[in-house]
Amino acid sequence: MHLSSLSSPYGIGTMGKEARKFVDFLQASGQSCWQLLPICPTSYGDSPYQSYSTFAGNPYFIDLEKLEEMGLLDKSDYETIDWESEPDSVNYGALYEKRYPILRKATERFLMNPPEDFETFCEENDGWLADFALFMALKDLHGGTQWSEWKSPLRNRDTLALAVATSEQRENIYFWKAVQYLFFKQWFELKEYANEKDIEIIGDIPIYVAFDSADTWANPELFQFDDTLTPVAVAGCPPDAFSATGQLWGNPLYKWPYHKETGYEWWVKRIAYCYELYDVVRIDHFRGFDEYYAIPYG
Repeated sequence: MHLSSLSSPYGIGTMGKEARKFVDFLQASGQSCWQLLPICPTSYGDSPYQSYSTFAGNPYFIDLEKLEEMGLLDKSDYETIDWESEPDSVNYGALYEKRYPILRKATERFLMNPPEDFETFCEENDGWLADFALFMALKDLHGGTQWSEWKSPLRNRDTLALAVATSEQRENIYFWKAVQYLFFKQWFELKEYANEKDIEIIGDIPIYVAFDSADTWANPELFQFDDTLTPVAVAGCPPDAFSATGQLWGNPLYKWPYHKETGYEWWVKRIAYCYELYDVVRIDHFRGFDEYYAIPYG
């Protein structure tokens, strides 16, 4: 049961009261686990297996009523909005257009007097948060265009260009950092509630990351890219009983010799981070550690 599928009057399931009701239901039913899909932010296509970051949380899951309880929103800020959703479906287009203005209003109030642990959160997660916040700010600046189409100084992470962009985009960078703080505050409160009810959270991580992500932009050395930062080959699978023509996923493939040289540092950090978020970790398509299908790019 993914968070998105929970009942909600605000377009998509969130980490609010309905999530706690579901935990109560699991406990009353004699269950001991709640398995979710990846909780990372979705990119084009709205799939949790194609995310802008393997470490960040999905802003859509932030509960608006809880933001109101924190004094960051008034009910009038969100209760009359038409999310254009049906009981059995989420309208991601409407969410993209209407959710972020509300979150910006909340973060403006949040950043006027941030709690003491906000700075601590930013410092403890600096290994991914700084790159992610800058990446999202630059995507906003470029109208959502993927990073491979940015001008070369930003695409190639020129030191001076990044310093200038960080200064110019300071306000938007803080917005994305504040959104992540609010997400993980609500996430860990929900996880604690579940654990207190003897419900373990089973998390799900895709084995691959999206090409258009902070992960690939900030760490191109981890992937099979050529000198122009274009993928050499991408992920998918051959024809089988499930799909007569096979599947083209399009994710960049890992440069495994480099990972081996570094003692698989990135993977170790990723798994360790997941064990902060979840009680049990499921790796989607884990067989890719042993063998994988490579499709020439393009």
